Amino acid sequence: MPAPHKQRWTRGRSRRKRALYVSSPIGLGHAQRDIAIADELRKLHPDLEIDWLAQHPVTTVLEKRGERIHPASAHLANESGHIESECAEHDLHAFQAIRRMDEILLANFMVFHDVNRDEQYDLWIGDEAWELDYYLHENPEQKQTPYVWLTDFVGWLPMPDGGEREAFVTADYNAEMIEHIARFPRVRDRAIFVGNDADIVPDAFGPDLPFIRDWTKEHYDFSGYVTGFDPADFADRAALRASLGYAPDERVCIVTVGGSGVGTHLLQRVIAAFPAAKRRVPALRMIVVTGPRIDPMTLPHLEGLEVRAYVPELYRHLAACDVAVVQGGLTTTMELTATRRPFLYVPLRHHFEQNFHVRHRLAQYGAGRCLDFDTADPDTIATAIAEELDRDVDYRPVETDGAAHAAALIAEVL
Repeated sequence: MPAPHKQRWTRGRSRRKRALYVSSPIGLGHAQRDIAIADELRKLHPDLEIDWLAQHPVTTVLEKRGERIHPASAHLANESGHIESECAEHDLHAFQAIRRMDEILLANFMVFHDVNRDEQYDLWIGDEAWELDYYLHENPEQKQTPYVWLTDFVGWLPMPDGGEREAFVTADYNAEMIEHIARFPRVRDRAIFVGNDADIVPDAFGPDLPFIRDWTKEHYDFSGYVTGFDPADFADRAALRASLGYAPDERVCIVTVGGSGVGTHLLQRVIAAFPAAKRRVPALRMIVVTGPRIDPMTLPHLEGLEVRAYVPELYRHLAACDVAVVQGGLTTTMELTATRRPFLYVPLRHHFEQNFHVRHRLAQYGAGRCLDFDTADPDTIATAIAEELDRDVDYRPVETDGAAHAAALIAEVL
């Protein structure tokens, strides 16, 4: 028989404080903002040890930063792979994909459960860690440590072509969440919305349910947006461009779809637009960044076109570019908004967050030009790139203290 499991308990006053940070693996945006928040949290608690329970592609960023990745991370079921398997041609029914990953979320919660059975933490932080938040509310007796929840959107929303059935199911999911919070308010010691109240959509959670903005203002604190960098550092764009190898007379276009593997079709569409865009703008230099989950060798390679894989600190290149073409994810679009660069964004079809939540937030800043993938043929994209290159932007400024504010809210729980 195997030896019985042994567990040692160390008195809290005789050890450093420890936090377990669970960061969503859907894209790289969570990783960047979570690192920024962790850095600010360490300033407030220099003795704090942070372990990360995370998976690829988040671990790519964490490893480069030298962060402590918990060994149990290797046992997490792959969420990004599931999301990618649900994707069609620039089409991801995000709500339905989440509904079909119950077994993955449960498996990952059990990894979290086992880690906390064997080790002592003073704080749990979950950035859109759906498995953690849902199963803690389903099993509130498992909540043994102060817990902070972060998110940049609230409310599942139905797509118009989902009909009455999808409207019913999204409302049911929302109603369950509302009931969880009302019945077990002690589970979340603090809930933080990464943004401001105006960034919340004006919709209701569903028939006979409260308005999302009103409910969120009652149940969340607001940190402001977290970029992970200070746009003022890029005030001298000429120096920034020179440091990145961009010539003064080049018109640089960055094309990126974030850290997930669901953007291949958009990259192919923009690559097909490159020859026409180059004819319109002879000085155009287009750089396609595939991210860590798309193999650059799977894309067409045209003369004069640059294709790169993962680029560390991509936000510096976005700040230096003359125009960008991106998907509809919040992180990349807000990086471009913060650095005041013109950009085109093409939301994934049926992705409720990109089509409703992100688009609403960008409208608050007056940022970006939205294209519909169905009508954005290569010639349309080429024309739009040429038009956006010369557009003067007048975006609302993005706050720079979001990470510090979020860390201060978390520190109060410690």
